[in-house]
Amino acid sequence: MNRRRFIHAAAGLAAAASLDIPSPLPGFSRTRTLAAQGPPPPAVKTVRTNVLEIGYHESGDAGGFPVILLHGFPDDAHAYDGVSPLLAKAGYRALAVYLRGFGPTRFLDASAPRMAEQAAIGQDVIDFADALQLRRFAVAGFDWGGRAACVAAALHPDRVRAAVLVSGYTIQNTVTPGRAAAPEAARRLWYQWYFNTDAGRRGLEQNRRELCRLLWQEWSPTWRFSEELFTLSAQSWDNPDFVDCVIHSYRHRNFNAPGEPRFLADERRLAARPPITAPTIVLYGGDDSFGHPPAAITDADRAVLPKIIDKRIIDGAGHFLPHEKPDAVAAALLDVVRGVRL
Repeated sequence: MNRRRFIHAAAGLAAAASLDIPSPLPGFSRTRTLAAQGPPPPAVKTVRTNVLEIGYHESGDAGGFPVILLHGFPDDAHAYDGVSPLLAKAGYRALAVYLRGFGPTRFLDASAPRMAEQAAIGQDVIDFADALQLRRFAVAGFDWGGRAACVAAALHPDRVRAAVLVSGYTIQNTVTPGRAAAPEAARRLWYQWYFNTDAGRRGLEQNRRELCRLLWQEWSPTWRFSEELFTLSAQSWDNPDFVDCVIHSYRHRNFNAPGEPRFLADERRLAARPPITAPTIVLYGGDDSFGHPPAAITDADRAVLPKIIDKRIIDGAGHFLPHEKPDAVAAALLDVVRGVRL
């Protein structure tokens, strides 16, 4: 065997190797294929709030300015595996969090209702920051995580100093039903109507991987994700609270489930579309099946994002932008944080 063939063969053997990422929680393991994913992320850490034990990955200098990274549905904190190292290299403290109902994150009270309305996941961000004694921080998020970032930033402007919001301002009005969506938009939301039925709940419970794979394929039609990556993320959907949290989220926003009484005042505030006053960059995947607006910043954008810096349409990416284009997400974060009075 000549030198070139030997190196090629050795690289193939190394790529086939896998390793387990340790977890502090029983029943939650991580197997990662090096060829598909590159270097493994840090081991899962946990921190306790009044409600949750929250799992997260931490990268970078513990003294660096913190950036809280929030994933969407159906996904997990590994969405930021390509983003966190870039932030760490630039001197920031990257904290990729598992939302309630996902991965190692657990409710402390076994009898507590498993709810996941927008005010709850937004408060989880603040509670997480409190548990780590983070007085000020930046946020980034997409899908559920984007909404959690919006809620935290809108209700706690003294804490959130900068934001990168995939799909823009996504705070919902859960107090007053709005106009019916256009037929084409309603068709894209088929999964929400499905989850508002008993059959949909059973379908998510019994076919969660098949259903979530379909959503990945539909929402990011040009993303050729690997089976290894899908399997890695899919482990987070085995969380015993996953189905309850998902079903509550989609029923509450569609006025088919009550919220937590402690968040009623917050939901009323959010229904008024409070502005996010932190410097913000918004990102949209150019191939997101939910579509995207024109790249120009509009008056409507400025009404809710008065300090918007930029709006970027990212070509070659769909709904799961941090997975698909981590460089673009990291670049936006570095741009929005740079120069901000932290």
